Amino acid sequence: MFQHEDQVVCSNELQDNLDDESFFQDIDVLQNHGINVADLKKLKSAGICTVKGIQMTTRKKLCNIKGISEAKVDKIKEAAGKLSSSDFLTALEYSDKRRMVFRIATGSQELDKLLGGGIESMAITEVFGEFRTGKTQLSHTLCVTAQLPGKNGYSGGKVVFIDTENTFRPDRLREIADRFNLDHTAMLDNVLYARAYTSEHQMELLDCVAAKFHEEPGVFKLLIVDSIMALFRVDFSGRGELADRQQKLAQMLSRLQKISEEYNVGVFVTNQMTADPGATMSFQADPKKPIGGHILAHASTTRISLRKGRGEVRIAKIYDSPDMPENEATFAITPGGINDAKE
Repeated sequence: MFQHEDQVVCSNELQDNLDDESFFQDIDVLQNHGINVADLKKLKSAGICTVKGIQMTTRKKLCNIKGISEAKVDKIKEAAGKLSSSDFLTALEYSDKRRMVFRIATGSQELDKLLGGGIESMAITEVFGEFRTGKTQLSHTLCVTAQLPGKNGYSGGKVVFIDTENTFRPDRLREIADRFNLDHTAMLDNVLYARAYTSEHQMELLDCVAAKFHEEPGVFKLLIVDSIMALFRVDFSGRGELADRQQKLAQMLSRLQKISEEYNVGVFVTNQMTADPGATMSFQADPKKPIGGHILAHASTTRISLRKGRGEVRIAKIYDSPDMPENEATFAITPGGINDAKE
């Protein structure tokens, strides 16, 4: 179990590399630049808690916050601009920043190898597949493995689980904890759970998540959404509402991406499949595809498709990734969660 001493965002060596621009620059520092406390409170209530968060929010959206006028927005943006370093970095500087990225083990070494070491922080990892391909099992396993110290100095941390389909089971986590000899109470205490009932509620929960990550900087390592599209499917029906759905979805994914970068956490989302009605005409080998269209496809950093093998064996395939080759790995669903498949 991780200790509170480990809550340092990163090792001292990395901290030096990040010079003065610490990872979590609290918006309270804007008080020194003439922004009053009441306005900062309003920003926080909208889920904007860091200087980086202000840079990631459009002026239009800031103006929509109750009590923030256009003049105030200009002042806030100007103050935030002074505090952040220049917009351009050399590739070498950026490479130093990327060294803060950590990876969370999945429980299966084969799957970790496929993912280049595990679920990456500052990125969205999406897994999709038909029912019973192991999406929720993988989500449950990650709730436990994220708490274990890992390779390259990863200290372990807390997890937030947003459940849209009522599939979360704490008892399942107990079984997985037994495999890693973890204390049930401490392990369950490190998983923050929320059930989302509508796509709007799902979006509101992300504001709460941002506030939580801000309250305890460096403590949370993983945000899981199981599943990302289920409520959008229900709330928007038919082609007539598709444009509206995709716009709302884009906003939510943009929020997820920002949270992952702003607080250096991994974001893991599961997704459903759909039969593509047009595919039978074009004689595709596999007419099924993940839902969410291009918007979700572009937002996810790494996409993995899951399919059933024999018995409890599942096959994961890299569907899209910026730095991983297309490859496959097999894993098994065991009582202790995701594990390597026995030959």
